[in-house]
Amino acid sequence: MGLAKQIGKSETLRGTLCWLVSLYIRLLYATGSWQVVRGDIPASFWDQGKPFILSFWHGRILMMMKCWRPGVPISMLISQHRDGLLIARTVAHFGIKTVAGSTTRGGGNALRGLLKMLKGGECIGITPDGPKGPRMRASAGFINIARLSGCPIIPVAYSARRRRLLRSWDRFLIPWPFSGGVFVWGEPMHVSADSDIEECRLLLEERMIAVTDEADQLAGVETVAPADPLPGTAP
Repeated sequence: MGLAKQIGKSETLRGTLCWLVSLYIRLLYATGSWQVVRGDIPASFWDQGKPFILSFWHGRILMMMKCWRPGVPISMLISQHRDGLLIARTVAHFGIKTVAGSTTRGGGNALRGLLKMLKGGECIGITPDGPKGPRMRASAGFINIARLSGCPIIPVAYSARRRRLLRSWDRFLIPWPFSGGVFVWGEPMHVSADSDIEECRLLLEERMIAVTDEADQLAGVETVAPADPLPGTAP
């Protein structure tokens, strides 16, 4: 039996793996110098207790826990398959809650739960290209969350000066210890009730690609190109 299948079937192995990943994240942050660009944007919301939707690409999820202000409540939307469950157990080590589901495929309960959190003053985190891509292509489902809640979407990305990019669909980024890097925040994106969903989806995608490219450039590494868009959607 392969290692992936063993981990998938063993509760003990899953728990141990997630604990080790959380330790690695802490090691990365403690041994590197991390710059924050436009950190005043989320700080203004945190200081006033205003909720917003944190948006980042699936491939840049590893260090996202370290861009967040400790003590500010946030819940992440994760998929219900194995990868999502591993992410949920990992982020729990940082006090981050999760909501399992989808905003598109039978995700009514998840959508209602996220809206309830936002209206109650809690932030949520999303990966618009998760759980399976295409890489760095935003789903329209998350635009509806912003439209219905009235809360803005704020994109963020990170990059590292020394890293490994996996050959996975999302080109998952793993920093090396003692390297450090940069977190880059984007401007808040508001979605009004009469906004065109597709136009907003494209705008979110553009802004998220821009902050990701900026993070890579500031870290002095090659940028990652988005995958081809799904048929029927604009590039």
